[in-house]
Amino acid sequence: MNAMRFQKENTGTAPVTVKKALVLISQGGYKRIGKMIEDSFAENNCELVFDYFNGECSTNEINRLLKVVKDNGCDLTIGIGGGKIFDTAKAVAHYAGTQVFICPTIASTDAPCSALSVIYTDEGVFEKYLFLPANPNLVMMDTEIIAKSPVRLTVAGMGDALATYFEANTLLFGIGFESAGLAGAHAIHNGLTVLEECHHMYHGEKVAFGTLAQLVLENVPHEELEEIIMWCIEVGLPVTLEELGAGNVTDEQLMEVAKAASAEGDTLQNMPFTVTPESVFAAIKAADAYGRYYLGEE
Repeated sequence: MNAMRFQKENTGTAPVTVKKALVLISQGGYKRIGKMIEDSFAENNCELVFDYFNGECSTNEINRLLKVVKDNGCDLTIGIGGGKIFDTAKAVAHYAGTQVFICPTIASTDAPCSALSVIYTDEGVFEKYLFLPANPNLVMMDTEIIAKSPVRLTVAGMGDALATYFEANTLLFGIGFESAGLAGAHAIHNGLTVLEECHHMYHGEKVAFGTLAQLVLENVPHEELEEIIMWCIEVGLPVTLEELGAGNVTDEQLMEVAKAASAEGDTLQNMPFTVTPESVFAAIKAADAYGRYYLGEE
């Protein structure tokens, strides 16, 4: 085979020939599976251009990689790793006009299938959603690699799935949020990104706490809230600000979180009632208090 060829299903179009691919991967990911990737391309003439992900799906990172794609004449973008790598690869492919392949090494977010990139600042603060015209051309998972991923990342994926269950009553959280929309949990996650204290936490972990705050906002029955909190504790998801690394933040800082979560255009506007920064602030404080109570801290 002279080059890698693939054909989009049900389009009736001719196969697309790919001669050079940008492979976006973390430095640690390359150390673990770089040789496996290279060996998998050994029998064709599709050249690989590896580039290490800088850690944030930011405008600067997207522009940097867009230049790599153009300078090297890549006609395919491949994202290998986790959610922010996928969102970056999807955005780069969109702007470069290439196909995009997504290869998860962890099951931690709903990013692989979506026609969406979440854009952050270089410092990791939520900036905006980039809605894309199409879903990835291919999502390929190696279950053996997924099974070897850190348990904490799989648990974080459970947190992301939990949130989407309440936000959209979805069938499959990986694609369901695009059909039914997100709501409070993800908006509160976005608000939490303004706290540097939370930057070390995974997306699904912050979203799980956001789910508790959303349930408080909805004034769900106590039994339902208790069930979800106890489930989070059982699987290892954070239920307090302390567990998010933000146990010492001030009320002023939490109000900034609430204001960011309530920003116009974010998904808190999808709640079926009016939400204000003040009500979000109160819900975060209440969710934290509930979490501390069920952990036996008060």
